Amino acid sequence: MRPVAPHAIRHRRPAAHAALGTALLVAGLAVPATSASAAPVAATGAAVTLATTGQPMLRQGSRGAAVSALQARLTALRYDVGGIDGIFGPSTHHAVVAFQKVNGLARDGIVGPRTRAALDRPVVPTPRYTHPGYSIEADLTRQVLYLAKRGAVVRILDASSGKASTPTPTGDWTVGRRIDDWRQSDLGLLWRPNYFHRGYAVHGATSVPAYPASHGCVRVPVRAMDRLWTTIRVGTPVHVYR
Repeated sequence: MRPVAPHAIRHRRPAAHAALGTALLVAGLAVPATSASAAPVAATGAAVTLATTGQPMLRQGSRGAAVSALQARLTALRYDVGGIDGIFGPSTHHAVVAFQKVNGLARDGIVGPRTRAALDRPVVPTPRYTHPGYSIEADLTRQVLYLAKRGAVVRILDASSGKASTPTPTGDWTVGRRIDDWRQSDLGLLWRPNYFHRGYAVHGATSVPAYPASHGCVRVPVRAMDRLWTTIRVGTPVHVYR
């Protein structure tokens, strides 16, 4: 594996906040909230927000218009919900957990008053590095994976990295090898692994808890990896940091 050339990257500032109003869901999606500015950003066009009062608690198994509004809001904020269908399934659950991780909330996957309020005034992460094409950043502190392009986060995935006894190495690499299938390793099953350093990979897994639990790889949900697979390739930069 070869390290990313120093001239291909430049550091960015930490994540910032964006204020996007408090209206109920209006037709259409919000302008993607990817600004790195520390000042509040006014929404333009049709806004997708969630009111903080008079709304039901949402969790896996919930259905209906409130779930569609939640999915639309998370999609506008670049979280990987997999689609807007009004069904709070596993992909929506992982998107909510990823949002809670980024915003410093309890990682329970339930949309209650605190998570709903944060959805109306979210932390908007920015990548630490800029590349002309796609790149991957694994934030081990937040336990999320960013798909970035040209200095903006374009997708945020729930992730679980190495536990304390088998930590994920930090550093700058590129994807050097990929397997378009399940791989049975000595440490378990890996779905569509993208190897970036020795035997360490970003891969799909059937178990992606809200805390570090892997043997050193970076796990993402199986369906999330399916959606990510065609975007990344051999040579995609990978940055892993705390």
